[in-house]
Amino acid sequence: MRVAVRDDGSLRLAVVADTHSAPHAATAKHLRSQSPDAILHAGDIGDLAVLDRLETIAPVFAVRGNIDVRAPGLPDVLTLDVVAGDASLLRILMVHIAVDGPRLRADAARLARSRDASLVVCGHSHVPLVARDRELAVFNPGSAGPRRFGLPIVFGTIDVTRTGVSLAHFDCESGERWNPS
Repeated sequence: MRVAVRDDGSLRLAVVADTHSAPHAATAKHLRSQSPDAILHAGDIGDLAVLDRLETIAPVFAVRGNIDVRAPGLPDVLTLDVVAGDASLLRILMVHIAVDGPRLRADAARLARSRDASLVVCGHSHVPLVARDRELAVFNPGSAGPRRFGLPIVFGTIDVTRTGVSLAHFDCESGERWNPS
């Protein structure tokens, strides 16, 4: 799959995971305010109508999580190329389960390398994470669904510019940038 940068060379991807059929009520409003070019859903969607609602904001690329049904067009693994013309600026591997705590699992690292990805986007743990492990960037947007284990309800953004890539988390309740305390 491919997504092209804007004419100015920038791109904003919103990233959600673990909505479990019930994204926080303010999530759509806060996603819209980010003006994403596309939305990535890193699995545990629950009711697939969640994807239809996200599609009203921006095109959606999603992978199946461990609670999700098999459905046409919902792969277990997705490779997404961020491109400028014919040039690939960033290759993202999206898979639901990729980390064990803050560490990238060996199987996910092997898969990322086999697909020449430099960024792994995952869900499953509900724990927001920006890390570098096994020479790969790792991003878990956290959970935008019902609160579990006292964890924050958050989503993420991936901003691509001519000078690099930045990853951030946003609180689904307030829309403010989220940082661990």
